[in-house]
Amino acid sequence: MKATEQLTEEHQAVVLTLNILEIIIARLSNGKKVDPNHLEQIIDFFQGFVDRCHHTKEEKLLFPKMQEYGLAKEGGPISVMLLEHERGRDLVKNLKRAVDDYRNHKRGAAKEIVSQAQKYVQLLNDHIQKEDNILFPMADIVIPQLERERLWKGFEEVENKEVGKGKHEAYHQILDQLKSYYLKPA
Repeated sequence: MKATEQLTEEHQAVVLTLNILEIIIARLSNGKKVDPNHLEQIIDFFQGFVDRCHHTKEEKLLFPKMQEYGLAKEGGPISVMLLEHERGRDLVKNLKRAVDDYRNHKRGAAKEIVSQAQKYVQLLNDHIQKEDNILFPMADIVIPQLERERLWKGFEEVENKEVGKGKHEAYHQILDQLKSYYLKPA
């Protein structure tokens, strides 16, 4: 498996989570209540899986390797991706704050969750399209095969050291539970 294929597979889990979040957004927008624990699980997924795992693989391994083989960090796709990672972190912080307020029954918290979540969903959906269709194919062209294999091994180290052994699978179990709750067949 190529390193970029692993990142693309991870995007599938992210898209699933964004789909679940969109259902939560719709419920909150219609004045319905949602379980704050579900929102906190989603935030944990964004912070742990998306940022600490997925983005770390890109920022510490893939992007530097792309730079090593000729892609500029500034003024190109890598700088755009890094800016979007930072924007996403800010939105998740804001979302977390809104969820804390929601749990404490603060007026306007549901509306703030909807606002922050909509921005995050849009950002990540656009970001994933850019990576899958532009950045990762570029990486596969510029990075030699042997280096791509080393990247894949480095990704495994990130999983174990940055995230924790077995945590990746735990995130998928939580996603399966949320999926069965929010994405039930009609």
